Amino acid sequence: MEPILQVALDFVDLERAIEVCREALEGGADWIEVGTPLIKSEGLNAVRAFREQFPNHKIIADMKTIDAGRTEVECAAKAGANIIDVLGASSDATIAECVDAANNYGAEIVVDLIEVKNPVERAIAAEKAGANYIAVHTAIDVQMTGGDPFDVLEKVSKAVSIPVACAGGINSETAAKAVSRGASIIIVGGAIIKSADARKAAEEIKRAMLSGVPVETVLYKRVTDSNIREALSLVSTPNISDAMHRTGELEGLMPVMEGLKMVGPVVTVRTYPGDWAKPVEAIDVAKEGEVLVIDAGGKGPAMWGELATHSAVQKKLSGVVIDGAVRDTPEIKKLKFPVWARLIMPTAGEPKGFGEINVPIKIGDVRIHPGDWAVGDDDGVVIIPRAKAAEFANRAMDVLEKENRLRGEISKGRTLSQVAYLEKWEKKK
Repeated sequence: MEPILQVALDFVDLERAIEVCREALEGGADWIEVGTPLIKSEGLNAVRAFREQFPNHKIIADMKTIDAGRTEVECAAKAGANIIDVLGASSDATIAECVDAANNYGAEIVVDLIEVKNPVERAIAAEKAGANYIAVHTAIDVQMTGGDPFDVLEKVSKAVSIPVACAGGINSETAAKAVSRGASIIIVGGAIIKSADARKAAEEIKRAMLSGVPVETVLYKRVTDSNIREALSLVSTPNISDAMHRTGELEGLMPVMEGLKMVGPVVTVRTYPGDWAKPVEAIDVAKEGEVLVIDAGGKGPAMWGELATHSAVQKKLSGVVIDGAVRDTPEIKKLKFPVWARLIMPTAGEPKGFGEINVPIKIGDVRIHPGDWAVGDDDGVVIIPRAKAAEFANRAMDVLEKENRLRGEISKGRTLSQVAYLEKWEKKK
């Protein structure tokens, strides 16, 4: 059959979900998924609202049922769902109850293999139990660490005869791949619902599905350790701070010149206030694209200036971060080299040679290790731990993508308070 595009409406606000859904259907989406967050936020009234708004479309209730299968399926079917989602991790008894209840109400069951350890084995068992569909689904938190559904998808699609759906970070570049690996139903959430123009996003994904030709996109992609810089170059330090739960900021350090962006792995330097020997020696140690982060005690005199900057430019470093003092700022601005510092003063220190290179340091409350990632812009500097750099880069991209949707809604004449439904979500006493 012709592949089906299912839009996953993973919102918490019903009004926004309906608005985006309407755009997505105009762009070619076929099936409507009332996402788990929306059901948890609004209850099964969300399914009722979608049935009323879109009476002729197939509606999936992403219940993620794991127990009490009959009750949950009956409730969702009565609310207007055509297909109800049950977790593959649930018991055989629960799946059987879900299938039985769905048959009573003329509904269908999709078994979601999210985080199932033996997906092929479970898919075969689900088909034997009477499931109508299998969903190969990579969890959002797994996507953030680089996971994708395609290898499992191919194995599952060859093992069962019922239609297989695929979900997990699919975009206009990967939708065709999902079809080629055996998916009959392509489930897309973020690449549509986070787009400022959901109609256009759905249209591009549907075109890729039908033609087999990927449509290039900058957003909605997940990076691995090999291409972290690419993602971090697209996001802002506020995006990263949000992704890291408001941590990582080097408080009080400001750019010498605004309008410059810095991204790179860290070479750490510990020195005494005003002692510029180790910072200058670290220029020779650092590789192209790396960032010097210098702990100089947050005091003067200056231990960085024009000549050190000129040397760093020649080595093609990405920038310098100084918890201390810098001078020669007019010359540094002419060189357009990214420098962040706590203090600016004319007096220089002396090259005494105290300190160390590539050792753990601490600036404010942030511990920094060699190989961590530093990102700087006009709002300041954020440090990302090396072990979680890819994950936080992906989560920062997710923040940016969601803001794009909000920005688009504001541009249509609404306010931030309205698009964020602030009054609705204020903590009640």
